[in-house]
Amino acid sequence: MIIWVNEQIDPSGLLYSCIASCDEELAKDCHESFQQNLSDKQKEQGWVASLRTVNSWDQVPVNALKLD
Repeated sequence: MIIWVNEQIDPSGLLYSCIASCDEELAKDCHESFQQNLSDKQKEQGWVASLRTVNSWDQVPVNALKLD
């Protein structure tokens, strides 16, 4: 099983928001939205939107919105 994990991470490395899904297309759409929602100022400050995969729900951050 592949689980796609979208994260917005603040400049200090703290997880700001997280959505996880088994649907690759949905995850890629979400990632694009996360990137677009970061302002230029946030990007300059070091905010990032990341997309990664994991193999188990145990590897998804606890506070993630999980879409199955």
